[in-house]
This record gives sequence, structure tokens and C-alpha cells, in this order.
Amino acid sequence: MRVDLARLIASQISVHACMTGFRMAAPLMALREGHSAWSVGVLLALFALAPVFLALPAGRFADRHGLQRPVRLAVTVASLGGLAAVAWPTFWVLCLSATTCGAASGLAMIALQRHVGRLAHDATELRQVFSWMAVGPSISNFLGPVLAGFVIDHAGFRWAYLVLALLPWLAWWWVRRTQELPRESAPEGARKRSSWDLLRQPDFRRLMALNWMLSSCWDVHTFLVPVLGYERGLSATAIGAILGGFALAATAIRVLMPWIAARLRESAVIAAAMFATATLFALYPFAHAAWAMATLSVLLGFALGSVQPMIMSMLHQMTPPHRHGEALGLRAMAINGSSVAMPLLFGSAGAAVGVAYVFWAVGGVVGMASPMAWRLRPAVAPPERSRP
Repeated sequence: MRVDLARLIASQISVHACMTGFRMAAPLMALREGHSAWSVGVLLALFALAPVFLALPAGRFADRHGLQRPVRLAVTVASLGGLAAVAWPTFWVLCLSATTCGAASGLAMIALQRHVGRLAHDATELRQVFSWMAVGPSISNFLGPVLAGFVIDHAGFRWAYLVLALLPWLAWWWVRRTQELPRESAPEGARKRSSWDLLRQPDFRRLMALNWMLSSCWDVHTFLVPVLGYERGLSATAIGAILGGFALAATAIRVLMPWIAARLRESAVIAAAMFATATLFALYPFAHAAWAMATLSVLLGFALGSVQPMIMSMLHQMTPPHRHGEALGLRAMAINGSSVAMPLLFGSAGAAVGVAYVFWAVGGVVGMASPMAWRLRPAVAPPERSRP
């Protein structure tokens, strides 16, 4: 299992770094060309637009076809979107690239997460494998922005887009030798259910709501750090380093999670992370220097980085094995729907009242909702599987 898990993590890093690099570089190029904060919000929203509509079909596609076919399709789409920005680096082509990179990343992530969940044999292993798997986005959230910022400062935007467009092919190189797992079938005689039936379970609804809130915090940080950095005259490298510090902190906490997963309750980790996020968002508007923003970014990375493994573990415990792809698709649709709407709202609110009030408003909502996390309990135990 360790070899397969390492390949899946490397594959995830490769395809996701393409998207995160574009998500940093494209808004920065738009700002330098004189586009407004609202336009940047539109551009960022497009990274999540396609996954909103494709998440559920992608989940079902993964349930039917497994791992390799979805990843191969995702790699092709992401690379073509990146090469379009190399050929025509205009705002509207950047919007197209944002859409294709977002769609490809979403499809690949669902297929990879579904496969990883099926490698686990009990609840403790679920927390551990998803803790390791969560290291992947943390690394790519560091690698993508830092690599893009470095190439932009030394060679320009087109070279940065070219480097990012080549990254997804590494994902296919890593995953092509991974063995497919047998398809999970629905219990005999079970009627076909709508994906929305999963939301009839109260704890599943609660989990989706909390995941949406914490994902919105991630979007706030990703959107407002380039805007704040630009307003304060920071270089592309400095802005990338601030975002990279967040990613490194998230990576560090996730590296520790597999060893302490057996001693943690998922609901306690999520509640503590929500309280810490609310506190840090209250302080963020008072940070003006790059080092101060980087410090808060690192602390926020520790808080938000601990959440995803716990949420993914609970999601797999709450849903039947043959519907894991659907559940992951429903989660992806919810958080990507938020990522479409929230940057538009953040851009409008930031232009109207200032970015400080956006931080305070989002942090206040998350802080008030943190007690809800304590009530989460897995409703369905994961099935025990015999080891090969």
C-alpha cells in the first residue's frame, strides 16, 4: 500500500500544482494590466466553475472506471488549458485556462481520493492515509505559487505558463503503473438512489456545511493575499512566498497527523481549527509588512491544514463504499460552488468596504459555527476488508 500511496500523492501534486500556480499567476497578471479587483474575483471564480457542474458526473465516472482513465483525461485537459495561455496570454484566454485547469484538477482529485479511501481497512487507517494524501495539496500549494512567482520575476509570464502546463504530465507518469482495485457493487436488490439522498443524513449535512465554511476561509486567503500584496508593493516572489508559507505549514501539520491520528477525534480537530481560523482572520488586517503577513499565513496553514484529513475520514465512514465517488463529487460541488461565488462576493465587498471587513466577517461566521463541529459523529462504520 505504501508504494501505491506514494505514487498517488506524487500524481496529485503534479496536477494540482498546475492549477495553484495558474491561480497565483493569472490574477497577478490581470492586476498588472490594470484590471480591477472584481475582475480578479471573476478570474479566480472560474477555477472552480467547471467542477461545480462536473463534480457529481466525475464522481460517478470514477465509481465506474476507477483511477487511470479519469486521471488521463484530467492531464490532457489541464495541459491544453495551460498551453493556450502560453500562446495567447490575454485576460479572456486566462479565463479559459482557469476553467480548464480547475476542471482537470477537480476530476483528478476525486479519482485519486476515491482510490486512496479504498486502500484503508479501518477508521484509523482512513485518518492516516488521508493525512498522507493531504500532504499532496499542501506541497502543490507551495510548489505552484513559488515556482510561478520565481519564473515570472526571471523570465516572464509566458515561460511561467509553459512550465505549469507541463506539470500535469508528471501525474500520468506516476499513476500509469498503479493497479486498479475491483469495482464496488451496490448491495443486491438495492434501488438506485439520487446523490442528494446522501444529504438526508444530518451529520453528513453538517459535515458538508463545515467543509464549505473552511473552504471559504481558504478562498479568502488565496484571493486577498495577492490583492493585499499588490496594494502594499510586494513583489511576485514575496506574494508567492507568503502563500507558500501557508502551504508549508499545512504540509507540516499533515505530516504529523498519521502518527497521532489514532489519538484524535475528528470533530475535536475540526472545532479547534475553526476557532483558530476565526482568531487569525481577526488579526490579519493589522499585518502590513511581508513578515507579519507570512507569520499569520503560516499559523493559518497549521489550522486549516489539519482539517481535510479529518473531513475525508468522516465522509468515507458516513457513505457506502459503492457511493464514495458520489459523496466526493457532492463535496467537491459544494466547495467549488463556494469558490465560484465567494471570490465574486469578496471582490465586491473588498471594493466597497475594504478587505479588513471581509476577513472579520468570514472569521466571525466560522467562529460562531465552531461548536457545531463537536456534534459530528460517523453514522456508518467503514467496512472491514481482508488484507491481500
